[in-house]
Amino acid sequence: MGHHHEHDHAGHDHDHGHAHGARNLRLAFVLNLVFTAVEFAGGVWTGSVAVLSDAFHDLGDALVLGAAWYLSRVAARGRDASYSYGYARFGMLGGWLTALVLVAGSLTMIALTVPRLLDPVMPRTQGMMLLALFGLLMNGLAAWRLHGGASLNERGAYLHLLEDVLGWAAVLVGAVIIHFTGWSVIDPLLAIAIALFVLYNAVGTLRRGTRILMQHLPDGFDEARVLEALRALPQVLDVHDPHAWSLDGRYIVFTVHLRTAATDMAAHRALRERARTLLTRMGVHHATIEVEQEGEPCTLIHH
Repeated sequence: MGHHHEHDHAGHDHDHGHAHGARNLRLAFVLNLVFTAVEFAGGVWTGSVAVLSDAFHDLGDALVLGAAWYLSRVAARGRDASYSYGYARFGMLGGWLTALVLVAGSLTMIALTVPRLLDPVMPRTQGMMLLALFGLLMNGLAAWRLHGGASLNERGAYLHLLEDVLGWAAVLVGAVIIHFTGWSVIDPLLAIAIALFVLYNAVGTLRRGTRILMQHLPDGFDEARVLEALRALPQVLDVHDPHAWSLDGRYIVFTVHLRTAATDMAAHRALRERARTLLTRMGVHHATIEVEQEGEPCTLIHH
């Protein structure tokens, strides 16, 4: 008797999520690009290295958000002759690229700002306050639109915008302190603190994206619990050769072999249906279930 396979798909909801995410990324890209130009001009006008640090950061964000927007549109395509799973993984590349750019940008800003600690310059604090308030408004609006995004692409962009909001809050507080105390060294200290905070979070996002590319078990997916539930199904003698991975951080693919004592085709179909329903409840979007009879050899390809 040959093996039988059955698959489960959730393509429509997945495509809708990509389209919604692409619209949010487009808005975030436009807002970020416009504000970056204002920010660079404001940094030069105020003489604040903290403002220029955020400007450099936002320029990287704007470029990568544009790439993320494009990749989200690519990710919405269905499967074709070249990509049997569709283009979903292209979407997570935006989040991975965003993290990579921010790691490089943060290290560059730290290297450029450290010399300012030895020779701090008094910035125009009132201009810093105005820019900080404007930055909180613009980045806060973009972050709000991306809040709740499910894909790595959206979460990566949301993380950057949230960091911008926190960064501008720090710039505002720092500007007020400098204005009333004259401690100009706070400006480069703020720039370094912002860069270190961004670096820490970007490395985490980069690691997560790399795990997805390397087909690490999806975050939050408890394979042991899934296998235990499959073994508890009626007529299941053994569960083996499980594989789970994610295309983009949210879309989970799972394959498994079930061994059963049942011998007729109807019982095999019923078992696959029960297993598919169970896996859907446990968060699997695409399941490949192979049923084997007791005593039937299982031919696996090992690398």
